[in-house]
Order: sequence, then structure tokens, then C-alpha cells
Amino acid sequence: MTDSTNPITIAIAWCLAWGEGKQPQFDVTLLQQMRQALSEGKEVPEEVHSLVESVKQLEVLKFPQSLDGLIALTQNYPTLWNSKIGLVYGGATKIKQYVFEAAKLPDIRGASGLLDRINLIDLPAFFKCEESPQDFPECQQARNYCQNVRRQLQNKDEKLQQLWAALIPELVIYSTGGNILAFCPTAFVTDLTNLIEKRYTEETLTANSCAVGDSFRLLETRFGLLNSPIEQTKWLDWYLQDETRQTHSITQAYFGRKKEGEDWEDLFKRRKNFNELAGKLAALFQKRRNGNDLVGAARPSRCYPPMFETHPYLVRDTVEHRTAIAPARGLPDEPWFSDAIARKRIVGQRTKREDSSGQGWYKTAQFGWQSGQVKKLWQPGKVLSWVFKFEQFLKNSDYYQEYYQVVSKKKVKEARSLTEIGNASNGFVGYIYADGNNMGGYIQNELNTPADYRKFSRDIFTATEESVYHALGQHLQPHKLKDLAGENKHRNGAIIHPFEILTIGGDDVMLIVPADKALEIAKTIGEEFERILLEKEDYRITDQELISHSSECHRYKGEIPLVPSQCQLSMSVGVLITASNTPIYYAENLTNQLLKSAKKKAKQLKQWHDYHGGTVDFLTMKSVTMISSNIESFRQEALTKQRPRQPKLKLYGSPYTLHELGGLLKTAEKLKESEFPRSQLYQIRSLLERGKHTAILNYRYFRVRLKVDNQKLLKDNFEQAWCKPLTNDGNLAPWMSDISIIIHNLMLLLFFETFPLKQFRLQYAVLGLLKKSSYETIWRELVDLYPFIPETAKQPSKVGVES
Repeated sequence: MTDSTNPITIAIAWCLAWGEGKQPQFDVTLLQQMRQALSEGKEVPEEVHSLVESVKQLEVLKFPQSLDGLIALTQNYPTLWNSKIGLVYGGATKIKQYVFEAAKLPDIRGASGLLDRINLIDLPAFFKCEESPQDFPECQQARNYCQNVRRQLQNKDEKLQQLWAALIPELVIYSTGGNILAFCPTAFVTDLTNLIEKRYTEETLTANSCAVGDSFRLLETRFGLLNSPIEQTKWLDWYLQDETRQTHSITQAYFGRKKEGEDWEDLFKRRKNFNELAGKLAALFQKRRNGNDLVGAARPSRCYPPMFETHPYLVRDTVEHRTAIAPARGLPDEPWFSDAIARKRIVGQRTKREDSSGQGWYKTAQFGWQSGQVKKLWQPGKVLSWVFKFEQFLKNSDYYQEYYQVVSKKKVKEARSLTEIGNASNGFVGYIYADGNNMGGYIQNELNTPADYRKFSRDIFTATEESVYHALGQHLQPHKLKDLAGENKHRNGAIIHPFEILTIGGDDVMLIVPADKALEIAKTIGEEFERILLEKEDYRITDQELISHSSECHRYKGEIPLVPSQCQLSMSVGVLITASNTPIYYAENLTNQLLKSAKKKAKQLKQWHDYHGGTVDFLTMKSVTMISSNIESFRQEALTKQRPRQPKLKLYGSPYTLHELGGLLKTAEKLKESEFPRSQLYQIRSLLERGKHTAILNYRYFRVRLKVDNQKLLKDNFEQAWCKPLTNDGNLAPWMSDISIIIHNLMLLLFFETFPLKQFRLQYAVLGLLKKSSYETIWRELVDLYPFIPETAKQPSKVGVES
């Protein structure tokens, strides 16, 4: 017995043996024997032995250096040139428009849960992925549901029986992050793409989706898109023949620009692989998403989004004013729900594992006698619960005892509203939105084969999901609700998990946590994401000089040891700390802006310092009316001061690297420990606007009035850690030099070709930039975080008794 075969090899061999028709060219039983033999490393049946050997030869073919070598491959391996395989790509679009359509958390939770179920269970169910529990654990947990999905669809269309026979789990390359990429026999490309789009519409009614597919020669899965006849293909020798071709704008737009130390051949090879096929599908996806019909594809048009007619004399729902089906009797105020909103609400309740007594409204709304017949009841199906998965993670982790402490696990329920989450932090919550950095660049430069795509997607999803669980397990404990009033009064005394995971998809994370733990959780998510990926070794940076250079970008120089970022991939995070009654759609918009700001900072640091680590931008908003436009404009207009012949002053320090964020939290703790009078904190903050020297003078005045030990705390953890001047040993606190402005202006001078700088002129320019540099401060952020810093170290939470 030999080692088992790569799943991608099994997938390609399956499609090749099936053929290009809807009826397989071999008996399905024979194909299943071939699949079983390959998965177990045994000999395949003789009838398909030559086909399997051709597929294995595909994996070891060397990259041809000339067009003649490419032509020779087509002649030596005619099966790989003449046979085709289908490739399908699809998923949900305009996700935020659907998820945040409703203003209440139960509906948002349900919309996200419904999309997660379709992405992680329904679509893989088409491929019978419950048979592969190691790759699709969600499908294994919902085994009966997956089988029921295929059975119900087949009852509506008997032709789907042929499709189910043609699909196997190995065909799925990835199905996380809201999208699916999969192989299939060429005859079923159109059927499968239509079925994917139809599934989203049938289940959600209003969510947008898109799916595209195409057929490619097997040789193209290894060497990218090829022309037919093969002689018309522009290959490596053509690319290297004329230097003007390499530097032409069109060629560079397609193959990319050569970097220092890179040759043109590597640039060409990096493009001509499976990545080029995925890029073509991405372009088709964008085209169809925009409402255009694909040329030559006999498919229904999607240029008209799902719409539901209304009537002026019919009752409408309170969200999008669609026609309501019935009142939700049993819910507070008995709201009228349309079918789309009703589905979101019931899925949200199932996700939170609420008692069945609170879900009776759904049957009342859906069942009703009309002309002697009963309406058909839509079933939510197998609903994913991120909290349930978190509980399963805790069982096998070191956080179990620390998290539950003296609380009985059976007594801990899920939070039902933002009010309950905010109850753990004086009525404030933290919105966290995290997204991966450099994902597109890594895919384009490092992924060459379908197996690479498959491994990458699973590594990223695992790292993202587990990083969230690690962060929640480290920083949170169950919370006992108290002092609730109004319609939530009956929940007093309940013990809850004080967080809400809206979604974990691919490299995206959206969750809501208590405000006093938001930044710690965000920092841990970013650190754990990199740590988990580094365990794979494929994502490690090996250039020690690069690692050393990247460590120079941090502004914090305190006692927390610096651990250089060694991972090629990282996360940027946006964090909004606000009151629990802030409208969710408004909070989500601001959090998204903070995420974009953090990603912009990460891009700058990578360009200037080769920093590949994570960044965090946060904002503490005490009132909803604090920001009337967007965050960037607010900071430019309200928090940036520029006077004639005076340095530019930034009254904020965000965004931060993960190391800087750790230093900021440490400094905030020491500031509170120093017993700095709160009134003086606010007074120094107000004096920041009056200029650099006024703020320095007042800070020094108030600092020297503290006790000697408290002065040392501030000097070590604030002044020495953040505010050391660049050119002398003077006193700059509470300011610090804005190095980014200096670097930016210096780069402009270096690349401004009309003024060639010699060494002495360069030094003169640097000195001039230092004189004209701007200053920034973290004092405002420290004051904003002050109410959320605990008075003493965390004590064991006695919110329940073990039963």
C-alpha cells in the first residue's frame, strides 16, 4: 500500500474519467472504486489506469522554456491537451446590505447565520461533503440535513440526480469566506452555477448572489490559459525576446512589475499557472455581478435583483416596507414581519438556542387556513452557532477553568441583545471588525496550484476562527446580568456569554464584546492569527534583515518586550467603543471606516519599513452625535491643528501597531495607577489645542505635583516609552514626533528627479524636514480609555455556584 493521493488529484481524475457528457463514460461504480483506491493509496481499476497516470504526470511536468517545448507537451500528452474540466466560482454579494438591512441585533444575527449556513453547509452539501468530516466538520455535524438538502432539490427537479452522481467532496477547492471554488465535469458547469445562485435566493429571498463557471483544458490547470491552436500562444520566449514587451504598460498590467532581485522569467511563471484561471473566473464573476449577461452562456439573467411587489392597501413590515405575511404574536409589540424578515428572526433565535416557547410566533405567522389549505412552512434547517463552537473549543483548551471559574457551564446562556453585552461594561460595547492584510498579494505571488488554494483557504479559516476563540477565552468570563429595566427586566440574574460573534468568514471577523475588553481582544486576535499561521512554516519570513528593519517602525519604546513580526500575513482591526444603544447600522459604518484606516496604516508601514504585522485603529464615541460626517474628516478638521509658522499638531495617535497597542494599554493602566486627578487629565486634553509649548508646560506642572512614586510611573511608562525627542534629551511629553510625515516628505525628495541630491544636500534636507515636522499625542486616547481601565487587577468572578 502506498500513501493516499492528494484530493485535487482525485478530483481531476474523477472529472477526466467522467468525461464531457452528462452520462459518465464509465460506470459510476467503477468511478467510485477508482476514487476509493486513490484515497487509500491502492491500485486503481485497469479501465481507468491510463487516465490516472495522465493526471499524475500533470503534477510533475516541468515548465516549458519555449513555445516549441509547450507544443511538444501537447503532442506527448494528448489526453492533457484534449480533455477538459469544469471550474465553478460563486457566492453571496452585497453581504452587508443584506445583513445590516434590519436595525435590530436578532435580525442581523439571523441574516448572518443564514448566510453562514448556506456557505458552510448547503453548498458543500451539493458535493456530499458530509462524507469528508476531516475537511468539512460542519457538514458532518449536519449529516442528515445535507442529505435532506439534496433530496428536497431532487424532488423539485429529477434531473439533479445526474448532478449529485457527478459531484464528490474532493471537487471542492474551498468553500469558506462566503465563496466556493470547485471543479466539476464540464457538462454540469451551467447546472451547478445556476443551482448556487438559486439556493441563495430560495433561502434568503432578498440576498444577492452570483456564480460563474467555465471549462479548461487539463494542461491549463498547470500552465495557465492557452490559445487554440497552441501555436498562437504567446509564451516565455516571446516574452523575453524583446525588452520593450516586458516594460510595455499593457504587459506590466497583466504580468506585473519586476521587483529588485527578481528576473523576468519568474514574473512570467508566477502568472502562468492555476492562478490565471482563478483570475479569469473572478473577472467573469464581476461582470455577471454587475448585471451583464455572459457571452455564449445560456443562463438566466441576474440584471434584475430580487424584488417583491407591494400594494398600498396591504400591511407592510417596518424594515424595508415589504408586504407583511402576519403579526409575530408572542414577541414584544407583536411586529408585522415580511417573509424575508421572519426568516432572519427565526434563524437568529435558533442560532442563540432560545427556548422553543419563544419561537411559537413563527408557526402562527406561517400557518394559516386559506381556502382550506395550509401554507407551506419554510424550515431554518441546521443553524450554526458560533457560541456552540466556542464552547467546544474551550473543552479542549487551557482556558476552560479560567473562563468558567466557579460557574456551572450548563447555566451559561447566550446574550440576546446589545444591552446584555453592555451590561458587562457599564452600558458600553466594543464593535470589532478584523480583516486580513496582503491576502491578494500572497495569493497572486505564492499560490500556483489548486492544492495551494485548498491548503491556503483552510489554513486562513482555521487561523481566523481559532484566533477569535483564543481572544475570547483569554479576556472574558461569564457575566451575571443585573440592573436591567424595561422589557429586559426579566433577564436579571441570568448568566451569559458576554459577546456576539456576527460572522467568521475566511479572513473576516465581526463581533461585539464588552467595551472594557475590546482593545485587548482585538490585539489578541491579531497576535494569535499570526502565531497560528507561523506553526505552518509556509508563511514565515526568513529574511532576518527584513525582520530587523520592520521592528524600527514602532513608536512605543517601553518595558514590554518587542516580538518582531515574522509572518507574511496579518490582520488589521477596526474597533469602535460606544454605548449599547447606538444604532447598529451607524456603528458598523464607523467600524468599517476604522478598519480601512488600519489597513491603510499597515500598507504604509509595509512600504516604508517592510512591516508585515497587524494594525489597529480605534475610536471611543461617548455620544451618537459626536461624528456627523466620517472619521477621516473628523480627525482632519477637529483633531488636527496647523497655525502659521508653527508645527502641525495631531491630537490623536491612531492607528497603532499591535506592539504599540499593547504599550498604550500598559500606559493607560499606569496612568490610572498614578492617581492623576481626572479633572487635570481633561484639562491637559483641552490645552492640547493651544499649541505645543502650552501643553508641555501644563503637563509638566501637573505631573510634578504628584507623589514621587507616581511621577516615576508616568516618566517610565509614558514619557520614556512614547515621548523621547528625536534629536536631544529634552522634555517633549505629552507630544511625540510624527515620524510618518518625515519619511513621507523624505521619500518625495529622494524620488523627485528634477532635484538630484548629493550627500550634504540630503543631510540639509533631513534637518529641514525635522524642523518642519509635525507632532502627535496619545493623551486623548489615554483619557478616552480611562473609564474602561479596571481599578484593580481582575478578581475571580463569583456569578454562580457549581451545581
